[in-house]
Amino acid sequence: MAFSKRFQGFLLVLGDLALFYLGLYLTLALRYGPPIPAKIWHLHQLPFFIIYLIWVLIFYISGLYDLKKFYSLKAGFGQIAKAMTISLIMAILIFYAVPAFKITPKTNLIINGVLAGFLLLLWRKCFWNLASRASKIKILFFGYSEEAKTLIESFKTHPQLGYETAAIMARPIERDLKEAVKEHDIQLIVAAREIMNDPKASKHLYEALLAGISITELPDFYEQIMEKVPVSIITETWFLDNLFEINKRTFRFFKRFFDMVFSIILVILTIIIILPIFGALIKLSSPGPVFLRQKRVGKNGKIFNLVKFRSMLALSSDGSAEPEGAKWVGDKDERITKIGKFIRKTRVDELPQLWNILKGELSFIGPRPERPEFIANLEKEIPYYIMRHLVKPGLSGWAQIKLPHGGAGEESMEKLQYDLYYIKNRSFTLDLAIALKTLAAILKFEGR
Repeated sequence: MAFSKRFQGFLLVLGDLALFYLGLYLTLALRYGPPIPAKIWHLHQLPFFIIYLIWVLIFYISGLYDLKKFYSLKAGFGQIAKAMTISLIMAILIFYAVPAFKITPKTNLIINGVLAGFLLLLWRKCFWNLASRASKIKILFFGYSEEAKTLIESFKTHPQLGYETAAIMARPIERDLKEAVKEHDIQLIVAAREIMNDPKASKHLYEALLAGISITELPDFYEQIMEKVPVSIITETWFLDNLFEINKRTFRFFKRFFDMVFSIILVILTIIIILPIFGALIKLSSPGPVFLRQKRVGKNGKIFNLVKFRSMLALSSDGSAEPEGAKWVGDKDERITKIGKFIRKTRVDELPQLWNILKGELSFIGPRPERPEFIANLEKEIPYYIMRHLVKPGLSGWAQIKLPHGGAGEESMEKLQYDLYYIKNRSFTLDLAIALKTLAAILKFEGR
């Protein structure tokens, strides 16, 4: 039986929680001997329930619920060991910060963590093996393209996704679709958009639908699996079909509310703690201003001044590192100062943009705003690039967590596909996921 990605993710979380509690039971049994006194068990229940929820959150941030990651025993050990170490440190800090938990000794926590880590490694190995060997949804690709090829390769590399490419039919139709469906026991037909619009082909698809076969368009299926929109195979109709609710008033209201609340808190902390320290370090590292202002393109193409801590040499009168005009920042760019490398890696250089959030020019989550000089060229080179300006830009976005090491100009097409996915699917849960993944990137020093 093939299960959806969502169900598999739910099963992983449920299994992790069950094994956390099994680890707790074994820990208490080792220390107090079976049967475990009821008082001891009840004393540990609530505190460890809170701890386990935090552990699941840390596992999510660490990517341990990403179904595209197929772990070998060696790779799985490294991933889980790292996540469990962070989880244990967090738990110890919480236990010492909340004396009301009254759990002593803290040795129980360490033993529980070691046992749970071992059990989790075995559980995930079993899970991936079962998911890879489980029956797959058999797919027929009706029409072939680079996007179809990408999906076919992805299903080979990640069998746990639950799909199997059983047949490919090019256009024009080379043989009867009904025959192919029967021969390969097809359960899902993924059709290119131009085939869906072809009267002759659509008739065959209609007959397949009546026979109980699921039908979907390639752009939609690609988006579902790859979590990005395939720009090269969509048309203006796609935007009309999918972005008709572009305003999302309730979502916008609460998003702005949270932007205001958190930006005010962080602005105060930045002024009190971050600005004095890093302002001095920036001044000492090289001559020039502490802050750098750049023109950026916001919602509906409106230009605004984005504020950052200066992380590069001041080579021009305005404090920028661009005496000859706008230029992409490359890997190991020699213009970046020593302190600049650190504040870019930790994204401290972005903190002054809290002012842009307060002014309503920026949000915490959204497509990253680009400079007008770059956009003028990108709109000529990349189809539908202008559509990313339909929503307010952000400090971090879906493209940033999906391409943490992506270059600037050379991967603009890829970034646009992720940005369009965000614009179409934006929600509180997606914003929260991006925020958590961004936090993980900051802690891992993955900034550029």
